[in-house]
Amino acid sequence: MPSRISLSPRRSVRLSLLAALATTLVTGSLVLAGQNGGPSTPTTNTAATAPAPATSRHAGQWQATPVPVEKGDLTAVAALSDTQAWAVGYRLNSATSLKAIALRWDGKTWTQESTLPDNSFPQALAVRSAGDIWTVGSASAHWDGTKWTAYQLDNDPAGHVVPDAVTTTSDGKAWTVGRAMGRSVKDGVPAVQSWDGKAWHRQALPDVGKGELSGITAVAPNDIWAVGAAYAPDENTKQSALLLHFDGKNWRRITAPGPRTTHNWLGAVTALSANDIWAVGGSTTGSTERPFAVHWNGNTWTTATTPDVADGRLRAVGTTATGELWALGGKGAAPVALRWNGQRNQWEETTAPDLVVRSFTTIPHSADLWATGIARNGDLVPTITRLKG
Repeated sequence: MPSRISLSPRRSVRLSLLAALATTLVTGSLVLAGQNGGPSTPTTNTAATAPAPATSRHAGQWQATPVPVEKGDLTAVAALSDTQAWAVGYRLNSATSLKAIALRWDGKTWTQESTLPDNSFPQALAVRSAGDIWTVGSASAHWDGTKWTAYQLDNDPAGHVVPDAVTTTSDGKAWTVGRAMGRSVKDGVPAVQSWDGKAWHRQALPDVGKGELSGITAVAPNDIWAVGAAYAPDENTKQSALLLHFDGKNWRRITAPGPRTTHNWLGAVTALSANDIWAVGGSTTGSTERPFAVHWNGNTWTTATTPDVADGRLRAVGTTATGELWALGGKGAAPVALRWNGQRNQWEETTAPDLVVRSFTTIPHSADLWATGIARNGDLVPTITRLKG
């Protein structure tokens, strides 16, 4: 996100309610949902075959949609269709009180569907169906269509597990990645856990030293990628991007491309197919940050050309049904949006949503996008914007 960069976009809401909000204003927070993680298929962050990336064209305008929360934050968004989308975050009830909430889009308006269990602090979202939704943050919670149920993550000998991203796979499992840490973030090590229908189970990982995972995407139950950062072990080395792959039995580290003269990290990943995977993040020299992106073609990971955008850390990546490949991020109140230009074989800057970006997602069978966060002006004003493709 110095020899150890604060990269995770979701680590903010960990220690206390007010500290969480204060930190998110500085670092931002997002989920891909897919993410993340912005996934190629936002319902699960699982791969879906998509058209070849389209060439860049003039982008449309992002339009804000009213939300039923006057003060707080919206940290993650995911969609099943044009008439079914969910967002999670927090309502600020008082100077010392937050309540985790879930909003639902019905094709016309956003309404509050439910409140989440106490201390769940949702930071990432995976939607398999209207009755099968996972969030993770300081804990994990599952929505069955009627109620949320909190589930404890498995114990980790490295310390308290802080998940940063979540996805689901076609075999019914859920997967979450983040870090396990003892006394401080500096002590963190990458962590992966899987849900088998009854409980979360810690996954054995290769020893990569100190670090963390911030994004995950699944092509299939036996083809899962997780991305993040391996911290610099000393002042004479650089932080490096971290790539881990699961083949159905074991996790192994894959060498990440990128210059060894800069600090590199990855914050999100999405799969268009088994042979077409994108991961995005940032690269920094001194105090200067710029976007960083890598691509998997089925055989090797390679770096992609990105524009020299100030504070251009990327936090989410995903592709629309029409093949438009997008990456969003930014630092604080300086949002950044990039689109892939397939003809020029490079990422190009385009119109960014007018908000502090926490999360963005594509919409299945649509060229549209959703982005969530807080307004760049005002005091913790939750914001959801939509781009009509």
